[in-house]
Amino acid sequence: MSSSDLLLNPHTYNPTHFDDETRELLAATIAWFEERGLTKLTEDYYGKVFYQEFLDFVAEKQLFAKFLTPAGQEGAVDGARWDTARVAAFSEILGFYGLNYWYPWQVTALGLGPVWQSENPAARKITAEFMAAGEVAAFGLSDKDHGADVYSTDMRLTPTDDGYLANGGKYYIGNGNCARTVSVFGRIDSADDKPEYVFFRADSTHPAFELIKNIVPSQMYVAAFQLNDYPVREEDILHRGNDAFSAAMNTVNVGKFNLCFGGIGMATHAFYEAITHASNRVLYGAAVTTMPHVRAAFVEAYARLTGGRLFSDRAIDYFREANADDRRYLLYNAVTKMKVTTESEKIIGLLTEVVAAKSFEKDNYITIAANDVRGLPKLEGTVAVNLALINKFMPAYLFQAADLPEVPTRRDAANDDFLFKQGPARGLSKVRFHDSNAEFANASHIKNVAVFREQITEFMALLTDATPTAEQIGDMSFMLEVGQLFTQIVYGHLILEQARITGLEDEIVDQIFATIVRDFSGYAVSLYSKPLATDDQQKRMIAAIRRPAESDDSVTWEAVSALSGAYSMRD
Repeated sequence: MSSSDLLLNPHTYNPTHFDDETRELLAATIAWFEERGLTKLTEDYYGKVFYQEFLDFVAEKQLFAKFLTPAGQEGAVDGARWDTARVAAFSEILGFYGLNYWYPWQVTALGLGPVWQSENPAARKITAEFMAAGEVAAFGLSDKDHGADVYSTDMRLTPTDDGYLANGGKYYIGNGNCARTVSVFGRIDSADDKPEYVFFRADSTHPAFELIKNIVPSQMYVAAFQLNDYPVREEDILHRGNDAFSAAMNTVNVGKFNLCFGGIGMATHAFYEAITHASNRVLYGAAVTTMPHVRAAFVEAYARLTGGRLFSDRAIDYFREANADDRRYLLYNAVTKMKVTTESEKIIGLLTEVVAAKSFEKDNYITIAANDVRGLPKLEGTVAVNLALINKFMPAYLFQAADLPEVPTRRDAANDDFLFKQGPARGLSKVRFHDSNAEFANASHIKNVAVFREQITEFMALLTDATPTAEQIGDMSFMLEVGQLFTQIVYGHLILEQARITGLEDEIVDQIFATIVRDFSGYAVSLYSKPLATDDQQKRMIAAIRRPAESDDSVTWEAVSALSGAYSMRD
């Protein structure tokens, strides 16, 4: 497989692995953006024009209804299914044209999570009917003062004769201005001071739903809203008690997987612009791309983009094969939220260094991408939160490998039932993983994979021979660096799996691992520098520092060069 086949090109996009209707809907989405053109895209962006025309298109084609409603749900449109593969494809396309269009899709997915997990048939049915009618959803979790600290939520439900009255505010709520289904997290206070936490369904068109403002200066509407004696009936209650907490966490497990593909889409579009500009830019009598530092930047950006794509594509399979006995997707989801999104930032950062002043012009997509890409790892969950989650899987991943069957590639037209039957959001330490050693060993003929294996050996020695103390484990600053090092192993593992499955050129894989080696060395230096690091730990981290093996980047550069002029959005 050529690496160029991995990148989305709207001019040639033909995902033959999808069914006819899915291909038609994805093609229609691309056509809608392409017909509008770059001028309209940028004008609306800087004019902060709300994306109602996009939502009208979504309603016309029933896109959200078909892609984000489980198959068999009463009230659903024909052809509805929650299929992670096509959800990912749609996420990438929307990211390719801008975060402002990806965002209402993303928060609709989150808003629907608690509903599709609920055993309340009335709430499920009316939500499916609203989706069929072209409506969107919202995820009412965060408070202004408490953020996502759900234990401290200010949303209160007071019992009445026929249900409850809800009072309180929510903040950072995408689609909060127009969603007919708002999944709201709150609490029912009791006389014994033991609150019962709940998820309930609200409607932004209700008179007791007060829309306060859009808290961001953007096309996006990120709402602050207040419920004032909002009537909540039993048929509106989605979850109670521990189930409400599990619904919140399990929704994140499903919905925020879209982050990685949104970032990949943004970085891909920016790459096309950057390489086309640089290839046709002559300075001092030579094309910019003949300058060694420019070539190096493009090679690195391409390697990072391809690596993120490989990891995310392989993660799809683990989501679709997940079951109560196989929850490896929980780790891979955390890595996509943290690692792939920050890779997108690095890619676009490298590209803006190349195009320089061009990345500030108002008529380019790359200017928009450079401004918005930083939101992916921050607004939808901080890097630190995801690293803390990743660390919970480290002992089982590294030291308790299980003999598990290989997960197949999953692009079939099937509903991913388990994603809404995940059960209690606990027991992460019991999740088991397959051994990564074999995958790394099989690829050890690739120079930089071999170098990375040496780094893994030193990291394992740190954990076994210079084991972090209780004080160090309790220090977030220290453990975040440990988590970054561990993440590189998980990241490289799935990249190798997908590279093997797709038959990707070894030369491209080598360049991907050159970036992983450099990143690992950087995190090793950071851990070495921590005040709590012991002498033995510092020695291990010094021993882990490597520079990438010298290798031929001509295959990667050929792939990069071929992208010049391969795509541009019409004016």
